[in-house]
Amino acid sequence: MALPLDGAVRPYQLSTPGAWRRPDQPIMSRIAYAAAHVVPKVTADNTPGAPADLDWDATLAYRHELWSYGLGIADAMDTAQRGMGMSWPATAELIRRSAAEAASVGGRLACGAGTDQLELADIPSGAAGLTAVADAYREQIATIREAGAQVVVMASRALAAVATSADDYLSVYRALLSQVERPVILHWLGEMFDPALRGYWGSSDIASATETFVRLIEENADRVDGVKVSLLDAEHEVALRRALPAGVRLYTGDDFNYPELIMGDEHGHSDALLGIFAAIYPAASTALQEIDAGDPVRAREILDSTQELGRHIFETPTYYYKTGIAFLAWLNGHQPGFALVGGLATGRSLPHLTRIFVLADRAGLLADPDRAAHRMRVFLELNGIAQ
Repeated sequence: MALPLDGAVRPYQLSTPGAWRRPDQPIMSRIAYAAAHVVPKVTADNTPGAPADLDWDATLAYRHELWSYGLGIADAMDTAQRGMGMSWPATAELIRRSAAEAASVGGRLACGAGTDQLELADIPSGAAGLTAVADAYREQIATIREAGAQVVVMASRALAAVATSADDYLSVYRALLSQVERPVILHWLGEMFDPALRGYWGSSDIASATETFVRLIEENADRVDGVKVSLLDAEHEVALRRALPAGVRLYTGDDFNYPELIMGDEHGHSDALLGIFAAIYPAASTALQEIDAGDPVRAREILDSTQELGRHIFETPTYYYKTGIAFLAWLNGHQPGFALVGGLATGRSLPHLTRIFVLADRAGLLADPDRAAHRMRVFLELNGIAQ
């Protein structure tokens, strides 16, 4: 086939799929969640501002595919377009449906609780605003708990907008953690993923923000299962991991540096809650199985082989990483059309998506190369590249 590479259309020879395998027993060495995206109906009005109208069969089938490789699923989070096309009512339905499917197969499921039912313009300032944010969190936590899923307390745009100090963040999170029935995962999402979260934890200085974050965890260690940190800073993550109280996990959210963080060092390792795992799940699962089998060298080789793809999908502007994950899912036959809720399928360029095709092929992540090549040819022709 021919691909537009380096400014010219050139012949390209496909590779073969990797020798990936589904586990025959639970993965034990790491807890790993893949953050899954949602698939819209191809006939829906998938334009900016339009309400989400999901293809439930494709959306839930993709989750079963991830579970079949022994991975947990992190649902209703930023990968599922929270605040980027998915309303809270649509998200609540996603949580309930995913939880029912997880129960049917014994799959691990964690779901994000946020505050996106609030309209930012309507939130009062001061103490009343903080109360509104806490109440919104409580509503979503209750929905997830009733569905039977693990709760991930997500970073809140509303809290970032109304909080004026680190103490404001601590007051809201302390109130929530005092009422949870089982330990939760706390999520710190960096501004590269969502610019509205700049200054989270009360400071734009990462060291100061980290001090507040660790203080909260130390005060509530028995109510925190772990923390997911998505700052794309491996050095910071390692330091934070070593500072956490005993028993509190660090779920890496670093889609750039996950191989070294998951493998760890003499002081420990990170578990995983990653958007990139939704794209590389066959390789990720096989790598974790190799750790279980006592072959960390092979595990690292596998993870390293996917890293260039991960860094490309999550390159700046990182906000549009969902586009690449959906494109790869389409190439691999997991959704009928290349579409995302809210028009985000247009968030990346033709050269960017072509590079995803090449890097996925090189990493052995095109499950059926003939099908993937056919879909790529159709996509290129629709974009003016004759085949």
